[in-house]
Amino acid sequence: MGARKQRRRGRTFVIVGTLLLLVLVLVFWYVLAGRLDLPGPAPTPPSPEEPQAQPASCPDVQVVAVPGTWESARGDDPYNPTANPASLMLNVTRPLQDRFDAQRADVYTVPYVAQFSNPVALPPDGQQSYNNSRSEGTAAMTQFLADRHAECPLTTYVLTGFSQGAVITGDVAAQIGAGNGPVPADRVLGVALIADGRRDGVSGIPVGPVPIGVGAELSLAGLRLPGITMTGAREGGFGELNDRTWQICAPSDSICDAPADALNPTNWASAAPRLLEYFNNPIHAMYNTYVVDDAGTTATQWVTQWAREKIETAPYPPEE
Repeated sequence: MGARKQRRRGRTFVIVGTLLLLVLVLVFWYVLAGRLDLPGPAPTPPSPEEPQAQPASCPDVQVVAVPGTWESARGDDPYNPTANPASLMLNVTRPLQDRFDAQRADVYTVPYVAQFSNPVALPPDGQQSYNNSRSEGTAAMTQFLADRHAECPLTTYVLTGFSQGAVITGDVAAQIGAGNGPVPADRVLGVALIADGRRDGVSGIPVGPVPIGVGAELSLAGLRLPGITMTGAREGGFGELNDRTWQICAPSDSICDAPADALNPTNWASAAPRLLEYFNNPIHAMYNTYVVDDAGTTATQWVTQWAREKIETAPYPPEE
């Protein structure tokens, strides 16, 4: 009897020890992958009086573009990005740089790590997690805008982004529209998002065919894996910028056109057939050829033309 109790006790210790080890591994996994760390609300303090002029070195319009996953890198040149020569946003930023001198429109591409690691890859794939990447990109964009506005209070802004960059740009735009952003909402001429993972189908103005689904972060809202936090819809949408924010999403692009509330078991039956749309579907990488109107304009051409019109009609701030 004594030997049997000892064996049972030994097995219990092994089971408990194994469970504790698994818990420690899981905790370490989450810590290593990083948590989402986005800037909190920080209302822009109103100026005591409207400035009458700004330094001559300031651009009239500041264009800020945020590339998608694997299309940027920490430390990349924001005025001549080379991290990925095939980056989609180059089809927007380069034509704008060719058209306008830097005094009229400064075109800045936010450099950030722009990665999305596979949380179950063994061995680890060496990529930064989505949480870390998104946090870094949001912080970099927010800081740049805050610094530019402090230096150039009369400069106006055109904001745009693709994929992970659209999530970042949309999040910053939502903060600005709520009065909690790095620049005042009345300084933003417009926002254009391509394949926004937090697209809710309601906020902003659609360009081209309107998909039936929502962004992946809404489809998988509440999902938390090591390094991946799906944050759902933006509360309040784009606020004051809602009528100046444009959304481009190709139907069947799973990043911005996923089944709504797909984790809810009551929706599985309707969501399952849509999985076939995503199998071997390259649409997310084809926005440079994705047509959004009857004139044959592609997504990147539309954003370029839209941004050009915003710049051409923007005010000319007085110089000191």
